[in-house]
Amino acid sequence: MTIDTKNQTIGLVELPQLKLSDPEGNDFYSLRKFEPIISKQILISNLQAGGFKTKFINLRDGDYVENYGHITWRGIELSKNYCGVDIKSIDPESCEIWCITVNFTLYREIAMMLLKHLASKGKAVVVGGSDPFAAPEVYLQNGAAVVVKEKSGAANWPLFNYLLGKGSKEALTGVILADGTEYRRPRVPLQPEEWPLPSVEVARECLGTQYWMDPFPEELKPIGAIFPDMGCDRHCDFCQTPTYGTGYRRMTPKRVMEWLDVLCEAGAKSVVSLSDQFLGRTIFPGGREEILEIMQGVRDRNLAVLWPNGLELRKMTMGRGHSGKREDLTPDEEVIQAIYSWDGRKGTLAGYLPAERPIFGRESYAKLVPWQQHKRIVRTIVQTGVPMISYGVIIGLPDDDEEALLRLEEALWEVYHEVKAINPSIIFQVSPFVISPILGTPQGETIRKSGLLRFEDPALFAGFWTASVDTKHLSYEEVSDWQFRLARVGDSKNLQIPQRFRTLSTGGKDKVAVPV
Repeated sequence: MTIDTKNQTIGLVELPQLKLSDPEGNDFYSLRKFEPIISKQILISNLQAGGFKTKFINLRDGDYVENYGHITWRGIELSKNYCGVDIKSIDPESCEIWCITVNFTLYREIAMMLLKHLASKGKAVVVGGSDPFAAPEVYLQNGAAVVVKEKSGAANWPLFNYLLGKGSKEALTGVILADGTEYRRPRVPLQPEEWPLPSVEVARECLGTQYWMDPFPEELKPIGAIFPDMGCDRHCDFCQTPTYGTGYRRMTPKRVMEWLDVLCEAGAKSVVSLSDQFLGRTIFPGGREEILEIMQGVRDRNLAVLWPNGLELRKMTMGRGHSGKREDLTPDEEVIQAIYSWDGRKGTLAGYLPAERPIFGRESYAKLVPWQQHKRIVRTIVQTGVPMISYGVIIGLPDDDEEALLRLEEALWEVYHEVKAINPSIIFQVSPFVISPILGTPQGETIRKSGLLRFEDPALFAGFWTASVDTKHLSYEEVSDWQFRLARVGDSKNLQIPQRFRTLSTGGKDKVAVPV
């Protein structure tokens, strides 16, 4: 690798959008090219604060479509395409260093195409994100100069100084070089509090116009994104977050407000909070008050907020998630009201709630509450007036059988009818995700060792809408039938359900599995 002293620009590239579709054109993943972008917002701000020159290229922002393969699933030939901007339109020599973030294994093949193209003229390509974190060797073997194994941002400045010929190898932390040399993660990760604020220009570049519901309300566009908390204090078997080694870290309310102010100045009318575990702060002294302060700040700025993650029901109780025989699972009504209330313009527009496995399949979770207490918390949430809820449940766990899923279906209908009795106008959607054997997780390792995985194609096994794993009692096809069946529970399918699942009838309790 030779360094061009005249060109010191670091190019940060957002991957194009995956489109996986059947012969009729039905998409099996939500096609949202114009979601707000959080990873580049944080990374670009970090690099600019370190004095680095950056260039952002958003490969989602276009109408180009390219097919890169086909895969047969359930006897259906699915077409794999990427949508946005032609990867080959980037001049690999236009930047001295390139950066790619791959947070979903689903995008691995697209990332490899981009990686090989950017590396084709000898420029260094740095790869980070959850997938290379779990499988660095795959990226190093395909041309990456560096894989970042550190999630807080502490590795960035020493790494890019080294790659630009301004720093030494001895300063490196949390990375693996192409020759296989690995440098340990820093002993003290950065706190989200320490992340540099984005400039208004960077924040504006990362705004979006799509998220969950389709169409998204015009008066709430554009949409910003924020990541006020990193890591999680729980250890669910199917989740990769506990493997990052950061622990749970959070921004202060003051820093959250500063970040929101930048987004507002950039034009945001709503914001997506992408925390791994926003309510994790409740386990610390003063954490409850932080939540109340943050949510008041959101409303003071006239913002709508969406919660795709990070709202653990157990932490909405008076016991704050501290497990024990005397744990108080009474809903904390003040906290729940602060989080979820909606006045038609500001507050929570939509939130994701983790559903329960009332009888079977609870062992894989670390944060479930008993069924009756769970329903009481859900009822309290609905009473706030929140207009939309995505109620998510994972199926296809190794021990799932017909009886377990029948009981789950009954429980989902039970919750649905209780919710609608409280607020008939709420959009309450059940989102049945199939288990994805995420690399590096206990569940992923167990599934692979058990021989239950039926597909190695990342476009299938790494998603949540194409069942790819048998259980000990059911074939992957039967799991898929159950996914379609459970997707019929509830209301509108336009929150985060792919197009293929939006044509199912709703509102009736049908005991017949739906064929694809």
